[in-house]
Amino acid sequence: MGVMSATLEVPIAPETERAPRGSRRRPRRSLLLTAGLALVAFLVLVAVFAPLLTPYDPKLQTGPALEQPSGRHWLGTDVPGRDIFAQLVHGTRASLSVAVIAGSLAMAGAILVGVLPALLGGFADTLSNRVVVFLLALPGAPLLVLVGSLALNSRLAVILVIAFLGAPSNARILRSQAITLRERGFMAAARGFGGGPLYVLRRHLVPGLAPLIVVGFVNWASVAVALEAGLTFLGLGDPSSISWGLMLNRALAQQAIYFSPMWVWWVLPAGFAITMTLLSFTFVGVALETSFNPRSRMAS
Repeated sequence: MGVMSATLEVPIAPETERAPRGSRRRPRRSLLLTAGLALVAFLVLVAVFAPLLTPYDPKLQTGPALEQPSGRHWLGTDVPGRDIFAQLVHGTRASLSVAVIAGSLAMAGAILVGVLPALLGGFADTLSNRVVVFLLALPGAPLLVLVGSLALNSRLAVILVIAFLGAPSNARILRSQAITLRERGFMAAARGFGGGPLYVLRRHLVPGLAPLIVVGFVNWASVAVALEAGLTFLGLGDPSSISWGLMLNRALAQQAIYFSPMWVWWVLPAGFAITMTLLSFTFVGVALETSFNPRSRMAS
């Protein structure tokens, strides 16, 4: 009896297309950017609609001193009897205003000191580089504390100093990119074919420098929030203003807070607000820097 041999055909699955390199990390980066932008948007809404979120003026006495949280005062009151929740909500305006103004001024100074001299070259670039190196050698923290103590509790002076401290480091980064763009062949070709300064600026310089400017602004805005909160916590801010650092300063000045649950509704909310603000800008900055950096895309 013959044995018939049959060959088993194993179906071969069609070759699946490989996802491009780095695709596994893109959802994570986009999630980080989405989370950061959502937190920033939430803070902006709180700052814009602060008067509608609380019926109390954060500077006026609206109840007895050190009242515990209740339906009337969600986070209780401080020593004079001011509503803590109202201070927390209105403090968002102070932190965001410092972040936006100080970050914008820092990047404007970085462009003036780093980008324009680098494009001109020659003596202007050499002098600008020396100035940037000198400014980077200045001790930032002592200078900030000195100006904060001598500025008669002026928030504008503190913002200007924070922007002044952020300009040199960002100018150094922008200068390197501007020199790289200046030496590229397409820049000379664009000028050789009759491209004017505005054309070169719009077609080549802005696309090449804009990512660094955006990332630098976001990163320094986060630093500005931390510096402003630290100065007001040390008592160097305007005592009549409303800020999260000043809330912590007033809370920790009360000795009874260490032996009572007051720190839960007086210290934790302000600390959490500062942390959430720093995280929001950090998330956006890290996500943008990773997306704009070609080396990180190649490594992923």
